[in-house]
Amino acid sequence: MDHRLLALVTARPCPQHHYPAPAPEHPPCDSQSTGASSSSSTTLAIAIYGTPNSFDPTQLLEGQQTYIWDSVYDTLLIQDNKGELRPGAAQSWHYSSDARTLTLKLRTGMKFSSGTPVDATAVKATLERIGATPGPNQGVLASVASVEAPDATTVVIKLKRPDGSLLTSLSTAAGVIGDPKTMTSKSAALNPVGSGPYTLDKGATVNGSVYVLKRRDDYWNKKAYPFPTVKIRVISDQTAMTNALKAGETNTGTVDVSQVDSFKSAGFETQHVQATAVATLVLADRAGDVLKPLGDVRVRKAINMAFDRAKMVKQLLRGSGGPTEQIFNPKGPGHDPALDQTYSYDASAAKKSLADAGYPNGFSVTMPSLVFTKPFEPTFTQALADIGIKVKWQPVPPQQSVSALASKKYPMFLIVDGLNTTPIEARNFYSPTGYRNVFNSSAPELTKLLDQANRELDPAKAADVYKEINKFGVENAWYGPVFYIGSDWATKKGITYLGDGSSTLATIRQFGTAD
Repeated sequence: MDHRLLALVTARPCPQHHYPAPAPEHPPCDSQSTGASSSSSTTLAIAIYGTPNSFDPTQLLEGQQTYIWDSVYDTLLIQDNKGELRPGAAQSWHYSSDARTLTLKLRTGMKFSSGTPVDATAVKATLERIGATPGPNQGVLASVASVEAPDATTVVIKLKRPDGSLLTSLSTAAGVIGDPKTMTSKSAALNPVGSGPYTLDKGATVNGSVYVLKRRDDYWNKKAYPFPTVKIRVISDQTAMTNALKAGETNTGTVDVSQVDSFKSAGFETQHVQATAVATLVLADRAGDVLKPLGDVRVRKAINMAFDRAKMVKQLLRGSGGPTEQIFNPKGPGHDPALDQTYSYDASAAKKSLADAGYPNGFSVTMPSLVFTKPFEPTFTQALADIGIKVKWQPVPPQQSVSALASKKYPMFLIVDGLNTTPIEARNFYSPTGYRNVFNSSAPELTKLLDQANRELDPAKAADVYKEINKFGVENAWYGPVFYIGSDWATKKGITYLGDGSSTLATIRQFGTAD
């Protein structure tokens, strides 16, 4: 498996329980141990595939560049390595009974790297600016009606409608806190001022090449960041990235599954994560407006029966992953193992289902050929051809990938998405405005379930609703999920990778030091 794919997918934070507020027994993050000593002198050196687009709080992208901005900025909430929401800059939070008002209480004593105190006014200014500025996170805050700062440590977010994904969003890019004095300046794109655990060392940083982070000794959660210095290199080639790890230019990174044994032999510690992304055939045109056959659920079910998922995992991923028939993270509360028994690989049954729907000779479809789908296209082409569906792949330049998928030009398309939290997966894939639901599909039963999930403040009850949403999606074949993609981490002696796939947020908190 070429791990460049994982750099190109949306690697967002992963599953957590739908907490309306931190449970009383939850310790604050500064009391959590990473299994590492904050007095370590080890430098963490890691590589990323591309140059960060911007450090302006309104333009932050998730994925590998999160390693940098998540280190410079505090977020209101954070996710631990098990994907659980924990206090961040907000030491506590509470929803009103109607799930329309979220009140956050900020911890005291925080300061931006400029020395300016962090207060509710700064939080309000940042949230309002993100919500008002076109960018990757503007839509994430679409449910926010207003933000109030009644005093220096209290932030009150009033919602237009209940939003079950908001808490998770406040632990990612939409929840950063910028310095109101500097975040509107042009310099914010390259010289961010935050209150996070690290500052960007401008003297040692070369934009587009290497980013050096220096830890702040006065940071409130210093224990979670055992590395005084973090060096992040931009290396766009997988082979060069692997060579940098072997040569000691970096000391942690993902490696191809075929090289795991050689890294073990060289003294590296390795850690396999079974699922960090999911490859899915999005059957987007469920009304059949552009491609009439997709409007028939029997056609969509036939497509789901066309894939020998286990064989594809073995051949395409060399076993580093697993078959799936659902888009939800396997470690999240919305995942249901029973749903993976819905569609057995059966080309004959798929052909019959197509014939029953009125397409005994199949049909033709044009799908976008994207940089991350190319390795998989021959296999998908053959699998669909075997049941009578002829695929033509239309090349799309990388910079046009997002706009192409959102254009409604393509009734079905293949994507590789980083796994997420269950509330955000439900929003992205099943909400009428979800970015993967590009034809804005809806159904009365689904609308009711989504509303119920957004309003539910009990995490156990919310999990049950998300399972029902997942069941609806699988049984109505809204998507054709095929396999989870895994990853293999290699770390030099003295460094340990702490993740297990519960959270795929690219954060320095995933790494610790080892004796």
